[in-house]
Amino acid sequence: MSASDILVLAEIQRDAVADVTQELLAAARGVAAATGGQVVALVLSKNGDAYVPALKAADRIVLLNDPLLADYSPEPFLAVLQEVVAAEQPRAVLIGSTSIGWDLAPMLSAKLSAPLVVGCKAIQAEGGALRVTTSFCGGKMMAEVKVADAPAVLMVLPGSFRASGETGQGKVEARSPSAPLAAGAVGFEELILPEAGDVDITQQDVLVAVGRGIQQQDNVELAEQLAEALGGAVCASRPVVDQGWLPSTRQVGKSGMTVRPKLYLALGISGAPEHQEGMSGSDLIIAVNTDAKAPIFDFAHYGAEVDALDLLPKLVEAVQAKK
Repeated sequence: MSASDILVLAEIQRDAVADVTQELLAAARGVAAATGGQVVALVLSKNGDAYVPALKAADRIVLLNDPLLADYSPEPFLAVLQEVVAAEQPRAVLIGSTSIGWDLAPMLSAKLSAPLVVGCKAIQAEGGALRVTTSFCGGKMMAEVKVADAPAVLMVLPGSFRASGETGQGKVEARSPSAPLAAGAVGFEELILPEAGDVDITQQDVLVAVGRGIQQQDNVELAEQLAEALGGAVCASRPVVDQGWLPSTRQVGKSGMTVRPKLYLALGISGAPEHQEGMSGSDLIIAVNTDAKAPIFDFAHYGAEVDALDLLPKLVEAVQAKK
């Protein structure tokens, strides 16, 4: 590894490489292309070989295997990550802004006396420095920061980068920790998943999203009719879920799910930064809102300034007739 390389910490969830890792690899590719370095994926696990096929976007895949790395635990993970970064000195370390990332990245930054930037939405190489666009105050404010010191620890917001189809050289290097790992005071006990919903909205090609503009729970049925006609599912912004009109598994946004459907039809959604964070990676965004100044029109591909409740019955009829 050289001082121009970008190191990506691959996150493993439920025995699979998490989606955010593919976004990190895409972000790293853009920076490495400018620095002249390589994209290096680091896997901390009991048996990293199982995850190699999902990391083809990397130029190098470094596997650190140890029984204590089978599940996330802060102290052994930090010890190994610190060892790798200190020895290899990459230009930057990219870590997802996830529960694991929030636990690990600040500790790594402190141990290495390295700069830490959170909420990263864009990263560019500029001369010998990195220019990072970061989101804060719940996504209501953005700032550009220049990071000259290396290595820098960058926490990337999920949904900020689109996973690319690019592949690297994919050279695999298996290592063992230089010293026996200790379990630490905090250890993994059990992964408790929320109760599964009837639909996994992250896997849908078509999503009909409803917000405050739907006005009342009975009107959700209109959105469900349209979703059924389009072969998709209904999701919602936080206010609708807070009202109890749809379960939390249907919520899109910073405090909900990140989705990337082929079509995202937003009905009566203003488009607050928290919601945008969860759906901005959609291939096609169509917004329907009576407020011409609604933020969602700033990033939607198409928009209609009409009442969603007036449009929905006609749209359902038109789609059914077409089919």
